[in-house]
Amino acid sequence: MSTDSSDSTESDLKAQIESELEQEIEAEIEAESARSSIRRGGYTRRYINRDHEGDHNRLVAKYFSDNPLYNDDQFRRRFRMRKHLFLRIVQALGVWSPYFRLRRDAFSKVGLSPLQKCTAAIRMMAYGSPADLMDETFGVAESTAMECLIHFVTGVRSLFGAQYLRKPTSEDIQRLLQVAEQRGFPGMLGSLDCMHWEWQNCPVAWKGQFTRGDYKVPTIMLEVVASYDLWIWHAFFGASGLNNDINVLDQSPLFTEQLQGKAPEVQYTVNGSQYNMGYYLADGIYPEWATFVKTINRPLSPKHKLFASYQEGERKAVERAFRVLQKRWAIIRHPARLWEREELANIMYACVILHNMIIEDERGIYDIPDDNTYEQAQSSPNLTGLAHGPIYGFTDILDKDNEIRNRSTHVHLKEDLIEHIWQKFSTQQHEPGQE
Repeated sequence: MSTDSSDSTESDLKAQIESELEQEIEAEIEAESARSSIRRGGYTRRYINRDHEGDHNRLVAKYFSDNPLYNDDQFRRRFRMRKHLFLRIVQALGVWSPYFRLRRDAFSKVGLSPLQKCTAAIRMMAYGSPADLMDETFGVAESTAMECLIHFVTGVRSLFGAQYLRKPTSEDIQRLLQVAEQRGFPGMLGSLDCMHWEWQNCPVAWKGQFTRGDYKVPTIMLEVVASYDLWIWHAFFGASGLNNDINVLDQSPLFTEQLQGKAPEVQYTVNGSQYNMGYYLADGIYPEWATFVKTINRPLSPKHKLFASYQEGERKAVERAFRVLQKRWAIIRHPARLWEREELANIMYACVILHNMIIEDERGIYDIPDDNTYEQAQSSPNLTGLAHGPIYGFTDILDKDNEIRNRSTHVHLKEDLIEHIWQKFSTQQHEPGQE
């Protein structure tokens, strides 16, 4: 009897100990769950149980429902574009990549919707907001917001770059020449200039080659050709800020088609002289090529003063394009906070593409003439056949290059334009009511 009694006491004691251990383990598990944290790699990261479906519904109720909380003007101001254009981009991205489709995880939990991802990316581009701010606003975590931005700009460049970053077609050139003739510059194709984007997180080893004395911070340069309606016909991004505008021009593919002989023909007459090559308005740093028309720094005669006034007034188009681009997309107005140059290039090109898409969509609603809708052509091919092996037609390329760089043509064209503008606009300077 004593043996049975001792065995039962021992088993009861073991059961009590096991029960206490189980209670302690359960208490630790509950405490760990209450703290909502997981350990990875030796550090603790807080897990936040976000309500993706609820955040999506709130976003729809604010902007995308039949009776949204905010009206179309507020949508336009916050998204920088009208609603139907934004939805067009969201739909195209959903077809382009599964990343912009609604998905569920392994536990059947609904992930972020395409509207949430694209809205977070647009807000970061439009306001230059940090990624962490998207968590409070749209329920998008910081790392996910950066991921959304990178995928968004990559998709925009891939889907719309061929259409909205192309060179002008023959029909486009005829429209540009027609408007340029009315403004006193026959043969003008736009205005050329460069801007700098500060690179805050430039690697230390690269700062020397991306920093120029007058800027004192690392920058990356963007070369642009813009027309009077702020449409950007040419964008070249990636040259280091150590360069000046001439060095960027030497790297730029601006005259690639012309060298290849595939550029549309441009023929016009100025002051009785026939010319077969269009030109761009540029500032004083650019060389005296046949494709550039620069102002007169110190005009003395009335003719030169009138020409300088009109040239500088028309060249404001590219300056306005830069200002609108930076005002519309604050991400390129603020210092760049990424490390990879390819990602920065995608962001810049996406901003330019969206800029042109908005101009096309809103042409005519702000008293801008809407009779210059540009052809929906594809981007121009790059220079081919010059990489390996024997170079055929290289003599023609050299001849084209000499024609572009011809200084005598530049001087003759400038003199003809001075006389043309004087004959066309000098009488308007003395009309009643004008000063």
